[in-house]
Amino acid sequence: MKQLFLSLATIVTLFACNNKPSQEEAIEAAKQEAVDSVNAVNEVKQRTIDSMKTVKNIRENSKPATVNHSNGNNDNSAPAAEAPATATTTEKKKGWSHTAKGAVVGAGTGAVTGAIINKNDRVKGAVIGTVVGAGAGAGIGAIVDHQKKKKEAAKQQ
Repeated sequence: MKQLFLSLATIVTLFACNNKPSQEEAIEAAKQEAVDSVNAVNEVKQRTIDSMKTVKNIRENSKPATVNHSNGNNDNSAPAAEAPATATTTEKKKGWSHTAKGAVVGAGTGAVTGAIINKNDRVKGAVIGTVVGAGAGAGIGAIVDHQKKKKEAAKQQ
């Protein structure tokens, strides 16, 4: 009877210790987490773009205020002078700065790289890689933005 309980306990212990996910499943989970984080960043980006378009449409559709100027007399029956309704200037389309682009690309690359490098805890590796990659990408992008501003300032002078 003791042998039966001992063998049963051994079998249960061996099967209980074998509940770790395989390495392939862990890699797939890390890849999926990286894809999910990039998708979340893209959703935030799209919401920002949509809100910027909404503000732009509101500005374009709002009419300028009409200013009434009297001609020096107290007679208020003079026609009001109006400013031109629309200005025909083409605005340069503002996109993402190099700092923002670098942070997003660095975060995605860092997440994947961190998950691959850290074999013990892939989630922790992905998180650390995301933070380090985003920081490095933002730093490099800030340098590029600064150099671009210097070139534009030199062209204007």
